Amino acid sequence: MIRTTLVTLSVLLALALPAQAADDGIAAPTLRANVTVTSDVVRVGDLIDNAGSAALIPVYRSPDLGTTGALPVGQVLSVLRAKQVIGVMTGDIKEVQVTRLARTIASKDLENAVASALERRFGLGDAANIAVTFDRGLSDMRLDASNTGALQPVATRYDARGGRFDIAFEISNDSNPVPTKLRLTGTAIETVEVAVLTRDIERSEMLKSSDVAQERRPKADVTGEPALRERAVGMQLRRAMRAGTPIRVADIAKPEFVSRDQSVTVIYQVPGIYLTTRGKAIESGAEGDTVSVLNLQTKRTLTGVVTGRGQVTVQGASQSAPMPAVVEQTSSVKRDEAPAPVDTAALLRNLVQAPASPGQIAEAQIPQARVSQAQAK
Repeated sequence: MIRTTLVTLSVLLALALPAQAADDGIAAPTLRANVTVTSDVVRVGDLIDNAGSAALIPVYRSPDLGTTGALPVGQVLSVLRAKQVIGVMTGDIKEVQVTRLARTIASKDLENAVASALERRFGLGDAANIAVTFDRGLSDMRLDASNTGALQPVATRYDARGGRFDIAFEISNDSNPVPTKLRLTGTAIETVEVAVLTRDIERSEMLKSSDVAQERRPKADVTGEPALRERAVGMQLRRAMRAGTPIRVADIAKPEFVSRDQSVTVIYQVPGIYLTTRGKAIESGAEGDTVSVLNLQTKRTLTGVVTGRGQVTVQGASQSAPMPAVVEQTSSVKRDEAPAPVDTAALLRNLVQAPASPGQIAEAQIPQARVSQAQAK
């Protein structure tokens, strides 16, 4: 009987507290529907407003970093009563949402922090060219929201032979004078952008756009200066190479338009004269290269510039002797006047180094030779 009376009095007292507090001008404790916390525990002051001296009492463990949990109101009130907190106004709240704030550091940011700590150290280059792989496949990292500082490396170890790193970082903490410590391990290697073959290529083939891709490869796999894709397309390999092989600058060259011992067309060109004959290339060359060719008629060696496939042009070969101004004077010749004569024999001697006399020129009988002069209007 006495116990029943005490329970009844306790209930009446609990019901009377909010009304009495309102009469005294004191705000009643009120439950919150949404709660955010930064620590690993939820306290009374996190759950209710106007908690008074009970605000610092811990009542729950916080959810995992960056996650949200739900608490039924009945369970919350039961826990609060166990902590001697009664008379809480709940309104129409059915459950309390508790979110634990966190600082999320993306894996890419962790990679950048490691690369920056290794930049231009231990024989490595720029941070942008350092590829980082963490042990155990580290993904995004969540820290307590109070860790607001930057990642500061305080100890760095690196094995250049195996590419292994072990770096300790510190992050300043707003709620603790002692910084948070973080240790990252894994491998870091320097990489380079390089053109890579997409199929097997023979030495004589010219590289097309579809034959070359741009990739990042470990720098140790590319001995020498790497060739970029835009530089490799249109070039010719110096040797046969297989698909997937990185291309170095030393591996490519301008395509050969003339090969050694190849029969070529030799063009002799000076103002007013255009002569072609056959010859044999003494050396190979790409477009724009200077090569030596053998004139098959005169057996003389000439030097010219490769201007096309199987084509060598000799220009200005007669500059040692003054040239008759045939082209320049043509426009001033009157209709009833004959053009000035051209010493063709002398011109041929200068161009093709033929025998000195006109009779010997006739004996040479250069085949496939065409001489053209500008005609007077």
